[in-house]
Amino acid sequence: MLPTPKIVKLAAGAGEGGTKLTAFDKALLTAGIGNLNLIKVSSILPPACEYREEFEVPPGSLTPTAYGALMSDRPGELIAAAVGLGFSHDDYGVIMEFTGYCDRDEAAARVKAMVEEGFAVRGKELKQVIVRAVDHRVERFGAVVAAAVLWY
Repeated sequence: MLPTPKIVKLAAGAGEGGTKLTAFDKALLTAGIGNLNLIKVSSILPPACEYREEFEVPPGSLTPTAYGALMSDRPGELIAAAVGLGFSHDDYGVIMEFTGYCDRDEAAARVKAMVEEGFAVRGKELKQVIVRAVDHRVERFGAVVAAAVLWY
């Protein structure tokens, strides 16, 4: 059984590369999570998980992460990614991710609405929403990523 994460931070980044994969790698590096082994998780924020602006995770760590990423090879295309945390008053919360062909403001608004809907369908009262978003105008190969990084 894996331990339950106790802290969470948000990360977002964009990058250009010689291929879609290297653009994605650059976006991860720009977000500050490029040297971690991300384990993709779904959308539940553990109870009592504390939000922190920053914390260190050792390079190479297996890191539970809820993330959205988008890559493009269409020069001039605008791509965006956003992630949102929804906190309840005394219980678990939700994490939502969004990627699309829009600017960061639209991505942020859409992910915020998804957090609100996630609480509504669970019949839970939303205490706080925190969102991080990024956009990027593709030059050759571009990528964006937005992530909720969970740690112990």
